[in-house]
Order: sequence, then C-alpha cells, then structure tokens
Amino acid sequence: MPVPVPRQRAIPAVESGQAQAADAVGGPLKEEAHRDAAPTSGATLTLLLIEDDPVGSPIVPELLDSAGKPVRVRTARNLTEAERLLTDDVHCILLDLALPAPGGSDTDDELAVLHHVLQLAPRHAVLALTGSGDAERGAEAVRVGAQDYLVRDELDSRLLSRAVRYAVERKRSDTAERRLTESRLRAQENRRLERGLLPTPLLDGSSLRFAARYRPGRSRALLGGDFYDAVRTPDGTVHAMIGDVCGHGPDEAALGVELRIAWRALTLAGLCGDELLGTLQEVLEHERPDEEIFATLCTVDIAPDGRHAGLCLAGHPAPLLVRPGVPARLLPYDNNGPALGMLPGARWSRMQVELGAEWSLMLYTDGLIEGRVGAGGERLGQDGMVEMIRRQLAEGLRGEELLRAAVQEVRRLNEGELADDVAVVLLDRTA
Repeated sequence: MPVPVPRQRAIPAVESGQAQAADAVGGPLKEEAHRDAAPTSGATLTLLLIEDDPVGSPIVPELLDSAGKPVRVRTARNLTEAERLLTDDVHCILLDLALPAPGGSDTDDELAVLHHVLQLAPRHAVLALTGSGDAERGAEAVRVGAQDYLVRDELDSRLLSRAVRYAVERKRSDTAERRLTESRLRAQENRRLERGLLPTPLLDGSSLRFAARYRPGRSRALLGGDFYDAVRTPDGTVHAMIGDVCGHGPDEAALGVELRIAWRALTLAGLCGDELLGTLQEVLEHERPDEEIFATLCTVDIAPDGRHAGLCLAGHPAPLLVRPGVPARLLPYDNNGPALGMLPGARWSRMQVELGAEWSLMLYTDGLIEGRVGAGGERLGQDGMVEMIRRQLAEGLRGEELLRAAVQEVRRLNEGELADDVAVVLLDRTA
C-alpha cells in the first residue's frame, strides 16, 4: 500500500502579525529542536496540523494577518508524517487529541498522543484540538503541557489567530523563564561550591587573630587564581600562606584550590620550607593545564611563642610587618626564590624573621599593588601600598576594617574594578 503524500497548503497569516523571538527553531522532531520555536521578525509563521482526516476535509479556517501575509500550514495524518514535516521553520503544532495512541497500542491514557508529541518536541508551542463535548480533556491537556486547547466546531480565523499567537508567545516566555531559573540554579550551585572551597583557618588554641579579604578578578565568581590558608600544628606553630596562580579564570581557580589543599595536607604532615615548596611544585607540574602556568607563594611559620617566624618566598611579594611605635615596613625579600613551576629542581631559602611581642603581619597578592593610580599608567606598587597602610593605621584602622579600607582604596585609585584577583591576610598578636 503506498504511503500517503502529506498535504501542504498555504493559508493567510495570523491576524495581528508574527510573534518575535530571540531564537530560531531547531532541527526535525526526532532530533529535537535546540532553540525556541518562535518566528523571527518578518518571518512567515508556520503551523503544523496533526489530525486524522481520511477524507481530506479542511478544519483550519482561512487566516489573514493585518498585512494580508499568508501563513503556511502543513498537515500530517500521523506522528510519522509529523516527524518528517516538523522542520526548522515550524512554530506551532495543532494536535488532534482524537488521534490513536502511538504505535497503535491500547492504553488507558487519553492523552498518550499529546505526551508523545511533547516528548518529541519539547520546545515547540502545542495547541490541543478537542471535540465539542470534551472540554475537560482539553483542560487536562493544558495541565500536562499544551499551551491551550481549542474546540473543533468553534474554530474561526479570529479565534485560531489569537490562539496560535498566544501559544507561540507563551511557549517562548515559558522557555525563557525556564532558562532563567536554570541559570539561577546553576549560579547558586556554583556559589555554594566555590564558597565551600574557600578556606576555613584551623587556628584553635592560638592567641593570634586572623582576618582576610578576597575579591576575584572575574565577574560573578567567588574564586579566582589567588589562594590562602592558615593552620596551627600540634606543637603550637601557626603556619600561614598566600599564593597566586597566574591568570584568574576557572582553571586557575581550580589549580589554586588544589595547591591550597595540598599545602594544608603537607603542613599538617610536618613539611615546611624548601621540602614543602618542592613538593608543591611537583603538584603544580602534574595538575596545571599548560606548562606556561606558574604560581607565586609566600609562607610564614610563626613559632609557638609568637616572637619570631620562618619566611619563604617563591616569586611572591614580601609581607608587611606592623609594630607599635615603628613605621610599617616590608620584610626582607633578598632571598626570594623562583615561582613554583618556573625552574625544575629549584630550591627555596627559609629566612628567620624577628617579630617582637606585639605585631601585625599582612600577606597579600599582587592584585593589591598592581592597580593603576588615576587615569595614567602608573601603578600603586609596594611603596604606594606601604604608605597607604601607614596612613590607614594612623587613622586607627585595624583587623577587618583595615583590610576592607585597603581594598576599597585600591579600587578607588584604580577608578574602577581591579582586573586581577586580590587576596589579603592579616595576623595580629597583642601583648
């Protein structure tokens, strides 16, 4: 028996013009459209009618839009034909709910054909077509996913025009709302994940006060390539570090988290100084996505009595030391070794630093000192940062307030958001 040839006839356009949409339609039904099924501005609206009409009598009235532009109507007698006819330019499906269930199988589901179409064309607007005494079935069709339902005996050009236009626009609106909801959920999940990856210092039992500020350079993110941490080992030593992976994208953020976790594990296992940095370099070399990636690092190991510390620098700016009655100054950085990942087999010196009885030690990344000063190309630099901190200390700022003021002023001097990540850590010891 020959396969019936699907009918295609042109009828006038929807009465008030085409609905506009941001996205074009996707591929055929069996491949599922990947974009919204809504007409672009000026495009001819196309309707796919799926109905069992063995005698070929038309059930769709003539339609005209305000410009008299015709609307294409494609008619399919079954779902197999519909799959073939649902091409990129179809915007709405008018489905006869009286069609037999897919595959001809017996089922108690009165909406089996609708479920099948919704599954195959989830991004197309669908209008359900019912008999005059079947309004309840039509309402149920809307509940399960159709945009509206129409009664076959009540079809006229004005009613169908409004229904098609409404269905296309409602589907587009629903799709946009769904995408917005999914985007918000993804953003919330990302923020929860990134927030969980931010460090929680382990300083129980220590008399030192800890404060930190962190601003990623990339927008809508909580993590960048900068990282920091602080832990207290059983012997009473407080270990703190701050580091910076070159770049500030998601790959660099992930690598920074790996290095921070590795540092914590190695520190708690008893490593420090050159041995610790050498192992971290191995981690970096195995985990970095590109051989050009490197990371700078500053570590301090504060003795249990709090009066002196060991300092290691791997291509990183030296910390700032603040003591009562003495101007804030940078710690020596003559023994600053290479950044991690720059030189295979590199070594790093561990320098002893006298802190005194009462002090504040500020560790920071270069995002704090590389912002511009005004409209010119001049950078703040370490000297400018030292002067800024001295002035803020003279104003009585301490702890969290000091770090907040420092980051805000750097942004103000830069006349806008900083391009690089910024991390600042402050450790305080009072007499």
